[in-house]
Amino acid sequence: MAARRIPRAFFARPTLEVARDLLGARLVRVEADGSRTAGIVVETEAYIGERDQGCHARAGRTPRTAVMYGPPGHAYVYFTYGMHWLFNVVTEEEGFPAAVLVRALVPTEGLPRIAQRRRGRPPREWANGPAKLCQALDITGLDHGRDLCSADAPLFFEFARSFPPESVTTGARVGLNTVPEPWKSIPWRFIVRPEAQAALASG
Repeated sequence: MAARRIPRAFFARPTLEVARDLLGARLVRVEADGSRTAGIVVETEAYIGERDQGCHARAGRTPRTAVMYGPPGHAYVYFTYGMHWLFNVVTEEEGFPAAVLVRALVPTEGLPRIAQRRRGRPPREWANGPAKLCQALDITGLDHGRDLCSADAPLFFEFARSFPPESVTTGARVGLNTVPEPWKSIPWRFIVRPEAQAALASG
């Protein structure tokens, strides 16, 4: 039986719950030829509202952040450092800006295509970072605003597996070096422990 796509109601919840529960979900790209590239989510970060000084919405609604204020289950994709795309999914109720950044995947489908896109990198580095996974699954600004819950969306999440509490750890979000406390160190990053990731990679 085919895996079930994750519905909008999943994302219309508190962002910390979504960030934790996305661990073990499968992020899928349907390619132009109908084949799939995909990976299991193993690292996420939560960004919650205008008060969160690590969140892009701290500046309020702008052309860049408008998607974050829209319905949950849409893609918020942005360009950073002049060279990398990063992929987020919008959470909570419409009108409240929040999203989960997908930081890492363990690739599970379409491995030859992923290897080609990540040419020169060993498998452990194919999708172990937010920019790397975007390259692996060809996520770009063309996906910004995409409804990931639409029945015909070429980019979406599926239910795949879950991780027990002992397989997950939390920590500070990455790269917020100029962000003031408590936002710099707040433990809104969720990571599947290395041994559990290794078990995924080995099948």
